[in-house]
Amino acid sequence: MTETGEKNLALGVLVVDDEANIRKTVSYCLSDQGHRVVAVGNAADALEQARRRSFDLAFVDLRLGAENGMALIPALLADSPWVKIVVITAHASIESVVEAVKLGAADYLAKPFTPDQLRLVAGRMGQLRRMESELAALQADARGRGPEARLQSRSAGMQRLIETARKAADSEAIVLLCGESGTGKSVFAKAIHRWSPRAAKPMGVVACPAMPADLLESELFGHAKGAFTGAVRDNPGRIAACEGGTLFLDEIGDMAPTVQAKLLRFIQDKEYERLGESKARKADVRIVAATNADLEGRVADGRFREDLFYRLNVICLTIPPLRQRPEDIMPLAADFLAHFCRANHKAISGFSPRAEQALIGHAWPGNVRQLRNAIERAVILGGGALVDLADLPGDIAPDIGAPAIGDRAPLALIEELHIRGVLANTASLQEAAEVLGIDQATLWRRRKAYGV
Repeated sequence: MTETGEKNLALGVLVVDDEANIRKTVSYCLSDQGHRVVAVGNAADALEQARRRSFDLAFVDLRLGAENGMALIPALLADSPWVKIVVITAHASIESVVEAVKLGAADYLAKPFTPDQLRLVAGRMGQLRRMESELAALQADARGRGPEARLQSRSAGMQRLIETARKAADSEAIVLLCGESGTGKSVFAKAIHRWSPRAAKPMGVVACPAMPADLLESELFGHAKGAFTGAVRDNPGRIAACEGGTLFLDEIGDMAPTVQAKLLRFIQDKEYERLGESKARKADVRIVAATNADLEGRVADGRFREDLFYRLNVICLTIPPLRQRPEDIMPLAADFLAHFCRANHKAISGFSPRAEQALIGHAWPGNVRQLRNAIERAVILGGGALVDLADLPGDIAPDIGAPAIGDRAPLALIEELHIRGVLANTASLQEAAEVLGIDQATLWRRRKAYGV
């Protein structure tokens, strides 16, 4: 336990020392603390182990028999840039410390050292890895396009689903999230990781339909330099980067069959190979997958492997669409309103009765994602103290008439309605752009901004 009472993060530790007693002592001391330790006696074995599995921390002796351990530092970091390297040596000097740090070492431990000193350094490196993971998660959230729905609900069925997700998070079981697009499957995936014992380790997200099969394979499993045209350096892949953590595979139903076979092997054996390599690597990564497709139907027509489906379908959570839980619409809308008001420096305090009625009565085919986009648009275009019917997209408030010239209406609303009208009365985007007096690129941006 740390001074704050927080349990130390379990690390993957590589020990590189030519003295068998040192390897045995360090291994015993750190294994007793719950760390996963691999100990080797030379640089070649160290690099081999680093290629086969992912480590968080490496203790490297500067004198490995006739070898110079200093040269191992950049070699390890080239393959695993996240690893924290602690140099250990009985021949400490200011010059060697400076050189080791310049090469990328994170700390220095002089021999002889006590078990307490060893544990202290491992604990400090574990905290550093934890902070890096948390920072990466925060940066990923900050890069997102908007807020995500909070994982709470007034719906009894949704509450039971959330409770099931909490129980599943404590296990190592694969979780399969099913449901329509926009229902919040990624929110569930992140919550499962956050509630799990793996929360301090990285979580990666791979959108399976976003790339062709060869690029998806490289993204997941990594590739060696020269594996294909354009592979100018080694890529460790998402699986290696998520060592000890969680990998979320979004829309897995669209994964190419060749990648399905390799994913099945990894799930079964925790082994995989990088593109361009023949050596097997191991990784400890939990899989959470999501799909809006009928996987059983895809199995039946041969588009999805049956054995992979049964491997994934251990704990299946089907998230209901927003139209089946209308009691959640206004709490979610209020959350989105507060977020986008802060982001756009607006002071909109709520929704008019007409706007609220329209939101509750809408079918929401795009689910929570569509609701989020509608509220963002309302905040950007709205100018009053409340979101009114005129601020909502036309498909949510279809009965609203077009404002006349001089009406108290936002200029952007008039522009949107005019663009919609011109598009409806022209045969092509080129013709519409000519009528509007703008180029096609500007029209494309306007259409995207207004959701046309």
